Amino acid sequence: AARSNGISYWQSMRYVVMPQGMRIMVPSLINQFIITLKDTSILQAIGLVELTQTGNLIVARTQQGFQIWAIVAVIYLVMITLLTWLSNFVQSKIKA
Repeated sequence: AARSNGISYWQSMRYVVMPQGMRIMVPSLINQFIITLKDTSILQAIGLVELTQTGNLIVARTQQGFQIWAIVAVIYLVMITLLTWLSNFVQSKIKA
């Protein structure tokens, strides 16, 4: 339809196809990122020291397992909650 209205291929991709694709793709992509963060520590892929491994090292040094694992759990919870809020925000902006 865009081509029959005189819009070039690249303009039709930019103004017609890509916005529709982004509405479908972005929520799934953010949800997949959240699932990946829950299943594995994505922090290592980003370049930081893996949170779970750091927890293991601190527990080995201090022998305070419960406190350290509670802090690690809260950090993961905060990260996942923030990403979920981001996902909901992006979904609301895309649908609007």
